[in-house]
Amino acid sequence: MLTGVTRATEYNVWPFWVGETAGETAQPVEAWSSAGPLFFHQTLHTAKEPDQTAGGFRPLFVQKSDPARGKTESYFLYPIFTYRSTPDGYRWSLLSLINHYSDSDKPRPGPTSPTAEGTSGPHEPTPGGFDLWPFYFSRKTNDAASSYHAVFPLYGSVVRRFGQDRLTWVLFPLYARFEKRNVTTTTAPWPFIKVMQGEGNHGFELWPLFGYRSKTGAYREQFYLWPLIYKDEHALWQEKPDMNLGFLPFYTRVSNQTVTSETYLWPFFGYTNRTAPTHYHETRYFWPFLVQGRGDDKYVNRWGPFYTHSIRKGIDKTWVLWPLWQHRTWTDAGLNQTRNQFLWFFYDSTLQRSAKNPALPSAHKTHIWPLVTIWNNGAGRKQVQALSPFAPLFPYNEPIQLTWTPLFSLYRYDRESPEDRRHTFLWNFISYRRAPGQREFHLGPILSVDKGTTANRIALGCGLLGLKRATPESHWRFFFFEFKRHPAKAAASQP
Repeated sequence: MLTGVTRATEYNVWPFWVGETAGETAQPVEAWSSAGPLFFHQTLHTAKEPDQTAGGFRPLFVQKSDPARGKTESYFLYPIFTYRSTPDGYRWSLLSLINHYSDSDKPRPGPTSPTAEGTSGPHEPTPGGFDLWPFYFSRKTNDAASSYHAVFPLYGSVVRRFGQDRLTWVLFPLYARFEKRNVTTTTAPWPFIKVMQGEGNHGFELWPLFGYRSKTGAYREQFYLWPLIYKDEHALWQEKPDMNLGFLPFYTRVSNQTVTSETYLWPFFGYTNRTAPTHYHETRYFWPFLVQGRGDDKYVNRWGPFYTHSIRKGIDKTWVLWPLWQHRTWTDAGLNQTRNQFLWFFYDSTLQRSAKNPALPSAHKTHIWPLVTIWNNGAGRKQVQALSPFAPLFPYNEPIQLTWTPLFSLYRYDRESPEDRRHTFLWNFISYRRAPGQREFHLGPILSVDKGTTANRIALGCGLLGLKRATPESHWRFFFFEFKRHPAKAAASQP
């Protein structure tokens, strides 16, 4: 969905200022812009986070605020620099390479927080940190055991980073130590020599010549001339352990209690046979081009790159002349969804219908890159924007929608309901709005026309001179230097 506001009246002094209100008076201003799309401020109305505001100077600086929750997000030439502030602290990032965060000092719930009886002790660590990827990493907390300063590749010992409980290095790759779930892997130098121990685990690797890892009654792993020869056995407590072995490129095998899969002249020829929880059999001829699979919950018929039809986890997908055309259908959250794509994002259209009541109006979103985006929620709301180069590439990125998308909005159409719609051209230089009992047309500050069920007004130069009448029965009369505008009153229904 393209971001927008609810509007009723427009004040147009383009390019200096264009304001939109939610009512018949000049206050409150729901949105305003200046210098086309560059300077702006608007109120964002969403179901999950109502009454947020956004404003700034595109694309240099944009700020989004949520006063009710005490949250602020700021973007400087997004995605170059971002800053986020919440009641729990703040953090900023430069290209996700230089990062700093600092959390508040207030106690957090936990076993070390003040107890219900009123006795207090040290609360859970409240971290702050600074990273300069990939050279420097730091974290400072109230607990010395979880605080660190690390310089890569010279020396470092970091906690709960990079998928490890603790990672230590000295003159990497000469020495490194990985600790996870009380299992320690020491390598010197990485990746050639590794020793693993802890919690019954044992292992040694002289990579790429050979290596093994094991735990009695749990698993055994070994390789020779990596990655050509390997054999991994897991779940040794089972009558038929899980096994993955290979002698590349001649033969590989994966097997467990329910699945057997073999490949010859890897990865070209092979089969997969599954017996539980559902049955499935697949045969591969010169993979990935020719694949035939049939099962209770899975179907594959691939003659790549010309045609592929598959059904997996409820998703029915068809490719024609991959990657030229894709058709996909599935059901999610009570909605039957259909998606068609041409060259992935050049044409991308998604249609949604109620699974329980297909007769209800459908919702859809269509991108024709980079020309136009069309969105319709099926309940009266509709938006169209041209040009639209970012929407199909970053469909869920709100900073992109606020910072960059409006810069390309040469034309925009907003329909709040079938009776309330608005067209704008050239960033509000030309606008036309039609609502029940109300019409508005603006040609920048040059000409404005307001028509309501009672009052009507035609003005030149924002009110230098014009015509107006108070009621349909009254006569038109001239006015001069009437810059304060009284919007035409809208009736409850269309006249």
